Amino acid sequence: MARKNLLEGLADLPEETGSSTVYPMRGAGRSLVRSLGDLAQQADKFLEGQAVVDLDPSLIDASFIQDRLRHDGDDFEELLSAIREHGQDSPILVRPHADAEGRYQVVFGHRRLRVARELGRSVRAVVRQIDDRSHVIAQGQENSARANLSFVERALFAMQLDRRGYGRDIISTALASNKAAVSKMISVTERIPQDVIAAVGAAPGIGRERWIELSLLVGKGNNLDTVRDLVSRDHFLTLGSDDRFIALFRSLNDKSRPVKKFETAAPKATWVASDNSVRAEFKGSGRNYSISLKSGDAARFGRYVAENLERLHAEFLTSFETEGK
Repeated sequence: MARKNLLEGLADLPEETGSSTVYPMRGAGRSLVRSLGDLAQQADKFLEGQAVVDLDPSLIDASFIQDRLRHDGDDFEELLSAIREHGQDSPILVRPHADAEGRYQVVFGHRRLRVARELGRSVRAVVRQIDDRSHVIAQGQENSARANLSFVERALFAMQLDRRGYGRDIISTALASNKAAVSKMISVTERIPQDVIAAVGAAPGIGRERWIELSLLVGKGNNLDTVRDLVSRDHFLTLGSDDRFIALFRSLNDKSRPVKKFETAAPKATWVASDNSVRAEFKGSGRNYSISLKSGDAARFGRYVAENLERLHAEFLTSFETEGK
């Protein structure tokens, strides 16, 4: 019962809310944006009216704020394949490097920059002189809209901005989250050491509530010793990121269960439309099967699928009857 009371109210905070007012936005209400579409428009405003140039990727350095724990995976391979075949549709945003003449610093578009390096191509970019404050807002908004960052990646982004002295209004604007939600993000990074988070990884399938609960467990008594022992084991490092989180959580939450005995997350499959307008993720286990649609046409395509479920199911049944003959 005590543990339930400890968690009460922490995981019920709305994470995404706000207004569609164009940046710059002032006041708590105006510091939030309503949807990913609005966020994308906010980020695009940093590119509007600017010339697109081709730059040598070797002249571009990373942002001073890290926004990803993941550097590889299906998403990146799909992006690399799409750019190899069709070219780079959207430019990245860079600014002149403050400390190195003739060099640049990427504001957003890290993955597109990496693709250009791997393909040995120049990268299409907009060069814009912006200050650090505008830099972190643009980077946060673009990533929140398009990069599909996990909860803990967003939390680490918030923590870095907080440690650099940015106020909660700036962090909220960059992450499209209210100040209370930002406080919960930062509290997770304060309770769980950064090296432990790095060992677990992005854990894209793990949401805010589970991370908050894990952070409270890590902060209890001598649990940190158990945590450091587990994350250093060879078998732990061979697991996928979601499974590393599950193993760590269960080792702290259920002392009677051996650390190695846990269910692995159901494998994911993906599908990408030939024109890259829709990306789907499929995940199934037992009687459950989920489909998640992403990208620009996701909502429109999702409505189409929903409206045609009866026909699709009939076709499914017919196909099995045909196979049985």
